Amino acid sequence: MISEKSVSASANDPLILVTGGAGLIGSAVIWRLNQLGYDQIVVVDHLGNGEKWQNLRALRFLDYYEKDSFRELLNTNHFNRAFKVIFHLGACSDTTEGDASYLVDNNFSYGKRLCDYALQYGSRMIYASSAATYGDGECGFRDDEAQIGQLRPLNKYGYSKQLFDQYLLHQGLLLKPSGSGASFAGLKYSNVFGPNEYHKAHMRSMVLRSFEQIQASGRVKLFKSYRPEYRDGEQVRDFLYVKDAADMTVFFMLGGHASCGLFNIGFGKVRSWLDLTRAMFTALEKPLDVEFIDMPEELRLRYQYFTCLEMDKLYSSGYTGQPMSLEEAVADYARYLQKNAHLGDEV
Repeated sequence: MISEKSVSASANDPLILVTGGAGLIGSAVIWRLNQLGYDQIVVVDHLGNGEKWQNLRALRFLDYYEKDSFRELLNTNHFNRAFKVIFHLGACSDTTEGDASYLVDNNFSYGKRLCDYALQYGSRMIYASSAATYGDGECGFRDDEAQIGQLRPLNKYGYSKQLFDQYLLHQGLLLKPSGSGASFAGLKYSNVFGPNEYHKAHMRSMVLRSFEQIQASGRVKLFKSYRPEYRDGEQVRDFLYVKDAADMTVFFMLGGHASCGLFNIGFGKVRSWLDLTRAMFTALEKPLDVEFIDMPEELRLRYQYFTCLEMDKLYSSGYTGQPMSLEEAVADYARYLQKNAHLGDEV
C-alpha cells in the first residue's frame, strides 16, 4: 500500500494526465491520487449522453477535455506545462466490439500519439494493456515481454491492446527508458470490478449484475458450461477490486517509477462465478438462488474458462499491498451499492 504524502499538493507537483479518467479504473486512480495529495491532474474522456459524468463529481483535478479535442491539442503547444506522468487508461473495452478499424484507432493509434508526446517530453507513461491479450491461456498468463509474439487474443479488443504492446517492444521502448528519459509500463488488468461502472452497460461486471438481479428477482443467472471439465458456474477468473487496481496502478508513478515493461494487475488466484455469486448473496443476507442459462452461440468459441495472472513480477518490483479477498471486496461493494454513494464521497 502506498503511504499518503506528508505535504499537500502544490503547483510544484508533476502535471498528471489521466485518459479515461471518468471510467471505472480511471476515476479510481484519480480518487487514489487525491487521497495521496495529488490534484495537478488533467482528465480526458468521452462523456457522451450517459451518466458517466457523475464519476467525476467528487474528484479534484485541474481541467477536463473530450478525447477527440485533446488529441488535436497534442499537436499544438496548447499546454504550458508538460505532462510528466501519463496514465493512459482510455480505450474501448468492449470485448464484443465488431469494428476493428474503430478499435485500432481508439486503442492503438491514440496510444501511439501519446507515446510520441512522452518521448518528446521525457514523460512516464503508464498505460492499460489487458489480460485479454492472453487469449485462451494456452501460452500461460505470465507478464513476460518475450512471449508477446506468441499470444493469440480471442477478440478484436484484445488484439488492439496487443498491437500497442508489440509496437513499444519493436520500437525498443518497452524494456528500458528512452534517451529522452521517457519510460513505459503496460498494465494487464484482469476482471476489475467496483464503484463507477454503471456506465459500462453490457460490460458491467458480474458483481454488479448479480446485485441488480438479486434486488430485482432474488435470483442470479449464470452461463452454463460447454466444456466437460468445468461444471456449470465453475468457470474461473482472477477477480480484482478496483480500489486495489488503483493502488497497484499508482505504484508505478511512485514506488515503481523505475519499472518498465508489462505487469499483471490481478489477485493471482482463481475464483469461480459461483464463488462470486455466493459472496453477493451472503453480503446481502439472502439465500443462494442460481439459474444456469444457455450461452449465446456467438460467445461459445471465444469464451475464456480459466484466467489466473502470475503476480510475482509486480511484487518483485516493490509493491507490498495485499488485495482484498473476493468476499471482502464484494461485501464492500455491496455496502456501496446499497448506500448508492459515489466513489470519493463515501467508500
